[in-house]
Parts: sequence; C-alpha cells; structure tokens
Amino acid sequence: MKTNGLSAITPEIYKLAKLCEAHDLIDASLYTKYEVKRGLRDLDGKGVLTGLTEISTINSSRVIDGVSTPIDGELFYRGVNIYDLVKGFINENRFGYEEAVYLLLFGELPNQKELNKFSELLGSYRTLPQHFVRDVIMKTPGRDIMNAMAKSILTLSSYDPSSSDTSTPNVLRQSLQLIASFPLIAVYSYLAYRHYDLRRGIYIHNPKPELSTAENILRLLRKDKSYTDTEAKILDLALVLHAEHGGGNNSTFTTHVVTSSGTDTYSSVTASLCALKGPKHGGANVKVKQMFDDIKKHIKNWNDESAIRSYLADVLDKKAFDRTGLIYGMGHAVYSISDPRANIFERFVGRLSDEKGKQDEYMLYTNVARIAKEVIAEKRKIYKGVSPNVDFYSGFVYSMLELPEELFTPLFAIARIAGWSAHRIEELINANKIIRPAYMSVAEEKPYVPIGER
Repeated sequence: MKTNGLSAITPEIYKLAKLCEAHDLIDASLYTKYEVKRGLRDLDGKGVLTGLTEISTINSSRVIDGVSTPIDGELFYRGVNIYDLVKGFINENRFGYEEAVYLLLFGELPNQKELNKFSELLGSYRTLPQHFVRDVIMKTPGRDIMNAMAKSILTLSSYDPSSSDTSTPNVLRQSLQLIASFPLIAVYSYLAYRHYDLRRGIYIHNPKPELSTAENILRLLRKDKSYTDTEAKILDLALVLHAEHGGGNNSTFTTHVVTSSGTDTYSSVTASLCALKGPKHGGANVKVKQMFDDIKKHIKNWNDESAIRSYLADVLDKKAFDRTGLIYGMGHAVYSISDPRANIFERFVGRLSDEKGKQDEYMLYTNVARIAKEVIAEKRKIYKGVSPNVDFYSGFVYSMLELPEELFTPLFAIARIAGWSAHRIEELINANKIIRPAYMSVAEEKPYVPIGER
C-alpha cells in the first residue's frame, strides 16, 4: 500500500488517542439533563425546525382527528408529487433527470422548448478545463472516488476568475457547470484509479452534449461506450430519485450551514460532498451491497426464510456482518410506513432483474426487506415503523448495470448536486445570518499548573 509520505499509526499515536478518549467522552445522562436535541432531533425522532424551504416536501404523517398518524411516505419536488413526476417522463418514454434539475432550480416544470434549451445548456457545460484530466485527476488517483472528486471540485475554483462571487447569476452559472461536469469528474477519477491502482489499462471517452446525463455516465464508463435503453432509463430514474430530499438531510443541511458563512460555491459543494460520503448517509448503498454479499456467503438457499431471519437477528445482535447492529437499507430518519423513492425503484428493479437474469437475487432482496421489518419490530423498541429506503435497492441496481462499487456513492453525488445547488441559491437569497446552533460546555474549570509542577 502506497503512503505518499503518510506513515502508519504508531504506538505513540495510540497512546495520545487514549487521552482523547479519556477526556472527550461526555456523560450520556447530561444530554437528557440539559434536553439536548442530539442529531437535531426530538426524542421521538422528529427533526428540530431550523429553517424553511420551498424546494421539496417530505411527509411521513398527517394529523387525523387531532392525532398525528403515520402515512405512506410522500415526496414533492417544488410541490410536484414524485410519483407524478416519474410517471410523466416514464409514460412518455424519455429521460427525466434534466427535467427534475430544472424543476428544483427554477420552481416550475419546463415546457418542451424550455427543457430542450436547458438540456443543451447542460450539454455545453459538460466539459472540464484543458488538461484538467491529465494534470489534476490522473496525477493523484485513489480508491476513494468521493475524496478524489472533492479534490477536483476545489481545484476547479482555480480556473474560475469569479470563484468568490456569490451573486445569484454567478452561483447559478457555477452550479450548472458543476451539475454538468460531476459525471466526468466521478468517472474519470474512477478510471484513473482503475488504471494506476488496479493495473487494468486506461481509456478516456469524451461526453456527447446531445446525450442525457445517464447516457453520458454509461458512455464514459464503458470501454465500448455501449448501453441499452433500459439501462440508461433505470440509471436516469435513480438520478431523479436521489436528486433532492429536503433541507434537513445531512449533506443538504451542510449546504445551508456552509453557505450561510458566505463562502464560495466550490467550498460549499465540497463540504456537502464530504458529508454525503459517510455510511450513515450516501455511503449506505455500498454497505447494503456489502451486506448482501455477506448474506450470499452464509445462506445458500435464498428462499430459506428461517435462515434469513436468523442471519438478520445476528446482525441486530452485532454477531454478523460488520457487527454494528445495523441492517443497512432499512429504516429512515423521516419515513416510517414507506419511502416513496424505494416504492418507485422497486417496481423498475424487478423489470431490470428480468432483463439481466437476476430474478433469484431480486427475490432475495424482497425476502430480506419483508423479514427485516419483522425482526426489527421484535428486537428493537422503535417509535415508528421501519421500511426499506432508497439505498436498499440502489446498490443492487448499480450492480446489475455492472457499475463498480467505487462509484455507488459518487452516483448519489452526481444526482444530489441538483438539490444542493437549489438549496444554496435559496439560502443566499433568503438568509442574512450565519447558522450557529448552541453547544453547552460541561467542562469543569481547572487551575493552570506551571509545567515544572505537573
């Protein structure tokens, strides 16, 4: 393993780390005593209200006869139900991500002429500065594509003479260029890693401006540049479903927090990207894939419900998989009865599994989703229902599309840059205060002791 000058953890570092652990651990009872909203959530899991937005709406309950009652999850982009949005472009057999981006940014659905012009604009921006791939992306390859993307995004600011201009026109211009170039940055970063670390050769394809975002991703990634219409359409659907999800999700809230400081677009987007990569957020799709790989190792008969139940119980008891006690892809911070994105995705996952000859594996996912709800209900005291979230299926879809695991979370970023951009512009237009929540110090005062007396 190359270190590039970074050494391994030494015994001295371990010793110092113990000091951190000894002095940084806070008594858990103090959080209750001072009514701290850990994770910015109430005890019932409901998020603390910290802002307002018109970009998207998420509903998991409705007041019926004066009582808050759980409902099937609802998601609206600028007031348009996600089911209706998806049904619209699916029934017309066209791509939907560009339409979703327009809706999120500008607050209304485009007509055909507006959509064509907007798609052409994105196509014209789907490029990188001259020699950027050679001088930036290829020079420091690595397996962590999200980190490679973060490096490239920050470097792009050096090519922008107006990088610090936070006026709406300039931020919109920067946002559109980043939305258009994210697929290039992600795929080229992977190809650099594939060549230099995996020693599997290299090829670099240029995007086609007239193709959709989903088509360009597959074109750039595959050596022969080929893909089926079904493959491109299911990837396009994944981008639409991941494009936005309220102002309170971790990476989008990061967008609001960082933007409120007055920083530039490249810094804001990089911060959001780094928030997304965590396994509790956008990185969950990779963990789902890895969990199912482990299931396949331990369960030979994928229809053996008792074996599946036993395995999932062991996961919850921290005896199986990564021993965190988490069944990845199950449950959501907001939704309880169902995640509408997962509901939509599941219908198309079944169709793709038929095309790819993966019906047995699709049935395994279906069995795990059903049994996991029962096992979690039996073994956990939960304040709300639990159901599969969109990450439960996305990793399976990407696998069927033969996309490398290293690109699973970057694909989430390629989609979510649309939502981040909309929220950044909204924050700049409406806010005039830096976001600064309170943290209470519970440290005891100590006298300073001269160094010779310690």
